[in-house]
Amino acid sequence: MKAFQLNISISIIAICSFLSQTTLANNDTLHIQSPNGKIKVAIWMDAQLKYSVQYQDQTILNTNSIDLEIKDQASLSDENKITSTITKQVNTIIQVPVSERRKKIVDKYNEINIQTKQPYRIIFRVFDNGLGYQINTLFQDSIYIKNEIAKFNFNINTNGYLPIVHARENEDIFHTSFEEPYPLLPLYSFSSNTIAYNPILLVPEKAPKIAITESDLLDYPGMFLKGTNTNSIEAIFAPYPAEEKTTNELYPEVVVTKRTNYIAHTKGTRSLPWRIIMIAPEDKDLPSNDMVYQLASPSAIQDVSWVHPGKATDEWIININLFNIPFKAGLNTATYKYYIDFAARFGFDRIMMDAGWSDYKDLFKVIPEINMDSLVAYAKLKNIKLSMWTIAVTLDKQLEPALTQFNKWGVDFIMTDFIDRDDQKTVQFYERIAKACAAHKIMIMYHGANAPKGFNRTYPNAITREGVLGSEYNIWSEKVTPSHDLILPFTRMLAGSFDYEPGFLNNATKKSFRNIEGAPMSYGTRSHQLAMFVVFDSPMQIFSGNPSQAYLEPTFMNLLGHIPTGWDDTKVLDAKVGEYIVTARNKNKDWYIAGMNNWTAKEQSIDFSFLEKGNYKATICKDGINADKFAADYSISSQLINNTSTLSIHMAPGGGFLIKLIKCLIDYYSFVCRTNT
Repeated sequence: MKAFQLNISISIIAICSFLSQTTLANNDTLHIQSPNGKIKVAIWMDAQLKYSVQYQDQTILNTNSIDLEIKDQASLSDENKITSTITKQVNTIIQVPVSERRKKIVDKYNEINIQTKQPYRIIFRVFDNGLGYQINTLFQDSIYIKNEIAKFNFNINTNGYLPIVHARENEDIFHTSFEEPYPLLPLYSFSSNTIAYNPILLVPEKAPKIAITESDLLDYPGMFLKGTNTNSIEAIFAPYPAEEKTTNELYPEVVVTKRTNYIAHTKGTRSLPWRIIMIAPEDKDLPSNDMVYQLASPSAIQDVSWVHPGKATDEWIININLFNIPFKAGLNTATYKYYIDFAARFGFDRIMMDAGWSDYKDLFKVIPEINMDSLVAYAKLKNIKLSMWTIAVTLDKQLEPALTQFNKWGVDFIMTDFIDRDDQKTVQFYERIAKACAAHKIMIMYHGANAPKGFNRTYPNAITREGVLGSEYNIWSEKVTPSHDLILPFTRMLAGSFDYEPGFLNNATKKSFRNIEGAPMSYGTRSHQLAMFVVFDSPMQIFSGNPSQAYLEPTFMNLLGHIPTGWDDTKVLDAKVGEYIVTARNKNKDWYIAGMNNWTAKEQSIDFSFLEKGNYKATICKDGINADKFAADYSISSQLINNTSTLSIHMAPGGGFLIKLIKCLIDYYSFVCRTNT
């Protein structure tokens, strides 16, 4: 095969797009590279469409396969050939309507759009930090997709952080809450009998780290990955449900009892989800990679001015185990008024009324201990929003009347739980619920759900999701360790924000941790928990701590309660997967810098040269001198910082820190830093 070389040249301007078209007489090998020239992709048609990837002239993925099998139609590989290509160079800015990491994303890539003899187009986009490809079908009538082939072949020995799905009793392997740990395993140990959901992170020997995920997941099943007992992995998808049943458990959900022999029934002309390969020469390059957002469809909601990032309380994790109060704590009006007072006192926007406020099977059957009219009036008086937990199957059945009722109560944010699937029918459910909520100007958070995978760009009111082994597991397991926390920014977070629910106030060392229902502990220090509010992406953060305990520490809680959740910009200053991370986030003129580490104590140096000129008042919350023995020990201090400053902070085992930087002017008569705060 002769080479067909794309000559890439991009002018450095704010917005540019150049097109060129080529007609091919035979199946030439196509070449496209990243704007900086470090990533090179070769594409050709063999028995299947193939591609390989080089980074700085080292092959990191070799002879990867792409195919699509359609019932009663030609597959992508069926006697196919490449007939023409259109190349494009883009350098533009994406304005993010509901900011998570940043308000503006630089969208710079080179693209090749490949037309084949069969009714398919395949688009490759190559960025400086990775690449994605997307299959476009061009059939007139609807199609049944039997399978999509996506094989990733690594050229060298590779280990991977693999969230392996553990099959449930009496349910198939595709039923999962997407709440698994990320053990580091040799890829050759990953067999075809097991599957993992994405994102996954691969750690090759002598090569950059590689993450595999997807974006623009709409009307299509989510991609799982299975092993081959080699240095290769393959995509696998949940077949479309043929029969379902609603379980009769405490928390009912819809499970599949029989599946069809196809994965999707869909429009004949459409774009399939993007398959994404992120490439990170340095670990710190991963947590701020925006490719999933960049490749998602733009907002389907015209006006998102009513979508507001914020912070909420939650009573479920601590089992409403309040103290120093003059009433009986529980699911009742007095307790929720207490939570409203707490939220107002410490700068929260809302409270979450979690499981139990209504009959699980009927959202209109509010339990008798709760007077909703009284709560609604009290919340309005205190300028605090009410937010409601729901079960997915119940919300779906009562959707329109329930949303109308929520509107009457002033509810603008809900959670829906126990979905535990991402086959095509379930992905359709996510979109149907998001559309309905948007019509009522209600934000939605999915629990027991897969990662967003760009859905948050298309539906900004779907403001965050669970799909993570988070803080609730402290109630009954020992899985949520500082080491686990230090894997999440490099794995799960790559596919979008997640609802971890940080803020535990009962903090424990490795030796002192116990599972205590009603008074759950967290592994690691108090400052480690505080740092999560900055390190972890989530425009709607849920505080999991006990308000009664929090009232005893007003200085700490004022610091926590006023941390923003939607950011203007994000920089990862230093990081190593599973070991530590330091993240800096900007809101207006202020900065928040947070660090977390695993069980190994660390002296962390911070260079403030990224700051604008001027002085900043630094409020520093860090591990106390005795945090290695008493994990709740912390200290809060203040000092002046500028862009020539450096700071060394000691992080205890399972430790962390938070630095709040407020721009200020120095009164040289009093040597006082004057701020607007």
